Amino acid sequence: MGIKFSCHSSKSKKKSQKQLSEKSSVLNTLSDTILPVNDASDITDFNFVLKNFVEIPGFIFHMPKVQKLNFSHNRLARLPPALGKLEQIVVLNLCGNHIAHLPKEIGLLQNLKVLFVNMNFLSEVPEELGLCKKLEVLSLSHNCISGLPWTYSNLSRLKKLNLSNNWIINIPMCIFQMRNLEFLHLGSNKIENIADTITMLGCLKIFILDNNNIHVLPKSVCSLTSLELLNLDYNSIQTLPDDLFMLRRLPRIAWYPVDKGLHIVNNPLSKPLSEIVQGEIDMLYNYLKDLKQLK
Repeated sequence: MGIKFSCHSSKSKKKSQKQLSEKSSVLNTLSDTILPVNDASDITDFNFVLKNFVEIPGFIFHMPKVQKLNFSHNRLARLPPALGKLEQIVVLNLCGNHIAHLPKEIGLLQNLKVLFVNMNFLSEVPEELGLCKKLEVLSLSHNCISGLPWTYSNLSRLKKLNLSNNWIINIPMCIFQMRNLEFLHLGSNKIENIADTITMLGCLKIFILDNNNIHVLPKSVCSLTSLELLNLDYNSIQTLPDDLFMLRRLPRIAWYPVDKGLHIVNNPLSKPLSEIVQGEIDMLYNYLKDLKQLK
């Protein structure tokens, strides 16, 4: 590939040789994921999926042009503060590692747009991530998170947020400030209710709340008229709000997880709702309209 490295240390020749050996070994894993270049510092895209790494190679932090870094499905246990040096990074994938903490220096990644830290061992996330104001996609699913810092309310460009399979009881208040959210996945948590401030998420198209402890679907959800998929399966919902017919972009009563529509069947719905939802969504809407007119 004709790649050359400049020495960043004035220490012993032996240490320099060890660093060069490390760089050479790692570069041999890149294969076709990197275009041939004359200088390694010009590389912007690194892909280290399933390479069994326990730490990010140090030379990465001396490459200021890195924009995409994929370390998914390795054995990373920690991220060094030097992560903050990657000021040009746009996409960072750390899915499927052993990470228990994110360094506060992650807040220095001002160009970060996509961050995957799902399938790790996080119990909390740093406030400083709220400084990454260009963030559009954030996945923190399959961790042990019970809440989010209020500073995340600054993530005004966020469009997709995945917090599924965590330990959340109450929807974090900062989420209601993310006015551009289109996708919100809170499935498989311990959520008991939906706050009326959900009305602030007017751009929401996909809202997933399956496998929680929700007993009541509030009327406020009916104001989310952009919804195309609302998944409430496997909760404890017995009744539905009369204004549910306002969600006209839900095309059907859905049965399969990926289908757009209203996922409600797998709940202990009272009669006659339990029977009506076996049919078409128009049948349900007409029933709810009639019910409202009788009140």
